[in-house]
Amino acid sequence: MTGRRLTSLLAYVTTTAAGASLITGCGVLPGATGGSREHVTVMTWAPDQTRATNMPGMPAMAQTYARWINEQGGIDGHELRVLTCNEENTPAGAAACARRAVHEGAAAVVGSYSQNGEAFMAPLEAAGIPYIGGYGISDDEFTSPLSYPVNGGQASLIAGHGIQLAESCRTVSLVRPDTVDGDRLPGLLNSGLSRASHRNAVDIPAVEDAGEYARQAGEARDQAGVEQGCVTAVLGERTQTFFDSFRRLPKATEGKKGNGNGNGGEGTSGDGKSGSGTSDGSVRISSVLGSVGQPVIDRTGGAHSPFEGAYVTGWYPESGDKSWKPMREVIRQHAFADNRVDPSDPGVQTTWIAYTVLKEVIESLDQDEITGEKIATALDRGARIDTGGLTPSLRWKYEDLLGAAGYPRIVNHKVTFQVVRNGRLVAQKPGFVDVGETVLSAP
Repeated sequence: MTGRRLTSLLAYVTTTAAGASLITGCGVLPGATGGSREHVTVMTWAPDQTRATNMPGMPAMAQTYARWINEQGGIDGHELRVLTCNEENTPAGAAACARRAVHEGAAAVVGSYSQNGEAFMAPLEAAGIPYIGGYGISDDEFTSPLSYPVNGGQASLIAGHGIQLAESCRTVSLVRPDTVDGDRLPGLLNSGLSRASHRNAVDIPAVEDAGEYARQAGEARDQAGVEQGCVTAVLGERTQTFFDSFRRLPKATEGKKGNGNGNGGEGTSGDGKSGSGTSDGSVRISSVLGSVGQPVIDRTGGAHSPFEGAYVTGWYPESGDKSWKPMREVIRQHAFADNRVDPSDPGVQTTWIAYTVLKEVIESLDQDEITGEKIATALDRGARIDTGGLTPSLRWKYEDLLGAAGYPRIVNHKVTFQVVRNGRLVAQKPGFVDVGETVLSAP
């Protein structure tokens, strides 16, 4: 069996369920300069099989990327070795993954998900390991000098969502986690809503991992009203659970029904019918990428999903955009039967972009040995990354940082406005929307 085939076989049977794993190769890489260049070890972590948000597609995408790039001869002649780790949605799990990265000599942590920034950033900083392209869910991703985020995180999504809703919603109910991070969301949403001189959203905290949300769903609908009212939920994986509770509410009998044309129900679903994206034709629902995405819409009925007609704010172009074609081709050829690698999953997409950053910065170094210090120095000095239209070009020099309170490391403060139409997330308006000033103005 050739080294290349053995590499693919080992990568295919490796999973994240048992904690950490390693993709490695044997022999000389095709295209490598006689094996003269050192391999590069990196780690990708994410929670899996937990009660809260799970992101198994991110480590799986990292493994897929490694199989592809090593078949091409590695990154600038360096074999890419990918460690994966189950972060378990706990501070202890995140810290354990970070310590494993240090112990294994990782040059970077790439394309990962964790809410436990305080637990994982300290070990990485002590070892000089850069954190490239985290999912954007932890505050530390936007404050640590060794973090290089590829999106604007939850802050940009929520601020942008306020702008998206401001044009259509007279009142808004926000259901969000009853956590310290969740406490920041109302101010960000209200900053976007203020673009249209709206009153503030009704803030409804909820337990992050509840089994049902009937009480919060009823309160959200009552507070939103029945004419030009909107209910948005940002609860990660539990967003689907919330809207299931919302769907089961008794039908509203008071007030004026929406007509799907921008008055009342505000139906930008493209079919002019009332009821799309609403529980009863009167209150529109909405969310942000990561809480609602194409996989959730597919699981809940596609064109018959309760999310039909819903507004969604994302970081990247819709999954059908031509800019994703290279990623889709890599997944088709190298993910094999691994159904964790869904090209519509924002975690998978973020991991692809993060590894694009890693590839470009290593190629810019053109050195036989790659270290975390060299990667971080190149990024700090202004290495500009072209992601092929998936984001604006990325650069992390001081003058590129947004400098928002709590989120100083944001360099990509652009979002996309999408809508669920015929069971697919599609662009509500073309291109990116800059939400930098909205994030800056949030309390």
